[in-house]
Amino acid sequence: MPLVRFIEASGEEHGVEATCGVSVMTIALDNAVPGIVADCGGAMSCATCHVYIDPDWTDTVGGASDLELSMLESAIDPRPNSRLSCQIVVSDALEGVVIRIPESQF
Repeated sequence: MPLVRFIEASGEEHGVEATCGVSVMTIALDNAVPGIVADCGGAMSCATCHVYIDPDWTDTVGGASDLELSMLESAIDPRPNSRLSCQIVVSDALEGVVIRIPESQF
């Protein structure tokens, strides 16, 4: 079970053991990680699961699809390393991944 490290804008960290094949959003919701609201439940029709991928992990996590990029335009303070956590599927390659939660979601 890979460890996913969620870091709040305040710096508080939440280390969560994740199940492979499940979205980062689901892992956050199942473990009450603050700042991941996920109003649409993972349907990619909102941006309330917006996160920043730590720069050391952007290549491993991969980029957003065109549809995801369109949805990220509605996020507050999107950055080049922005992703919707509902679109990131946990795999063993993500062991130790650092996911930063935007300040705007608190």
